[in-house]
Amino acid sequence: MAGSITPLPVMLEEEEDRKAYAALEPPKSIVVRYGYQKLIAELSYSGDDKPGCGSKMVIRTRRGTELGEMLTTTCPNSGCSKSVSRKDMLDYIENSGGKDFPFTDQGKVLRVAEVADLNEQARLDGKKPEVLRLTKQFVQELELDMKPIEAELLLGGERIIIYYNAENWVDFRELVKMLAAELQTRIEMHQINDREEARLVADYERCGQYCCCKNFLKVLKPVSMRSAKVQKATLDPQKISGRCGRLMCCLRYEDKTYEELRKKLPHRKTLVETEDGIGLVLSSQILTQLVLVKIATSPPAAYPLENIRVLNKEECAEFRKQEQERAEQAEKKAFSRRSSSGRSRDEESDKPKEETAPVEADAVVETDDNVETTDDQPKKKRRRRRNRNKKNQGDQNNQNGEGGGYTNDNQPSQQPGEQSLQQQDTDSDQSQNGGGGEGNGEGKSKRRRRRRRRKRKSGGGEQGQGGDGSGDGGNGGGSGDGVPLSGE
Repeated sequence: MAGSITPLPVMLEEEEDRKAYAALEPPKSIVVRYGYQKLIAELSYSGDDKPGCGSKMVIRTRRGTELGEMLTTTCPNSGCSKSVSRKDMLDYIENSGGKDFPFTDQGKVLRVAEVADLNEQARLDGKKPEVLRLTKQFVQELELDMKPIEAELLLGGERIIIYYNAENWVDFRELVKMLAAELQTRIEMHQINDREEARLVADYERCGQYCCCKNFLKVLKPVSMRSAKVQKATLDPQKISGRCGRLMCCLRYEDKTYEELRKKLPHRKTLVETEDGIGLVLSSQILTQLVLVKIATSPPAAYPLENIRVLNKEECAEFRKQEQERAEQAEKKAFSRRSSSGRSRDEESDKPKEETAPVEADAVVETDDNVETTDDQPKKKRRRRRNRNKKNQGDQNNQNGEGGGYTNDNQPSQQPGEQSLQQQDTDSDQSQNGGGGEGNGEGKSKRRRRRRRRKRKSGGGEQGQGGDGSGDGGNGGGSGDGVPLSGE
């Protein structure tokens, strides 16, 4: 038909929604969320309006009159067709924390919030910086061990709630009196922990999402380091800590799943049967469900969990018995090899060896000074030995001097028959000189002169004529010309 307008499908849908909304009845109970701590309450409603999800509501709770946000309804044929049953809501509360879930049914929904209510709440929120500044000033004056975090002003003005963080109990009675006198209202102090502090002041986490504690978590349970170890996460506190300084709450999300998968895997050092034989479990991966197994002397290999079978006690005992028998056989073979090699070495040692000339103990090994040595042919070490035996010293003196000349000590060579006579003279000299322990050279020179005179008388005077003619350095000396010295 010319000039007619065909309605669009969108317009038809909106019309249907209007008709469906007009057929609905006002809800009798509404679930709202209120306060800085995101508390949940199921409150009765007796108004004529039919609010939808997300509508701002003026509610009355045990704290006073305040603003809340509608979440859903718990009665059929009401709201925006997204209502849930009361049973579903209670099941959700039970699964989300049970008694620890911040839920209450004490209160009432007064009305749907108007523009004046929203403006009044905005005006009260503008006073928060001044309230916090005043609270911190009084805390410093009273020297209280506490940290003010946030201040919440209710719409009705019944009270001001101040959230603070402290490690120990704080006596803040004097602080409350000072604040109440200054602000002319009731003051309520509420202590919170680190996670609840992050819920109030934090915004985004390192993952890019809004903090879970501020977005949807109602019960902030503690997180243990065991969860991080099971999930093979890094143990660096800076990487697994959230805005609150504690372990991130998201480590708890998959803890149950990891625990179930971990129970399916065999423990370390467990004997398992694979397609390649029986081996020992070294480690395992929870998410991939792979098991690292070492079979005999082959390198470790990874096997899927469904391709291995854990041995029972009887099979493990039988396998260990076989392994022990193999080890004993290998040890016997090794012992037989060692014994055969030992017999061959004994046979080689029984063969005659080339005899080498023995080296005399009193021999003096010296290097020839006339032979030139190079770097390739190093000099032989010069070895000297002192002859402490008087008999050997006399034999060496007889070999060095022909005809019985003087030795290096300016003493004449002695005959074997004269040794006892010399010993008697020495003993007599020591007795005359008081033991000869005076420590000077005079006694030695006298004894030397006496020995020379006796030797000349016995026929050894001719041998003394070939001497140096000089006595010992500091001992005093004789003439040495073969002429007898005068008497003492």
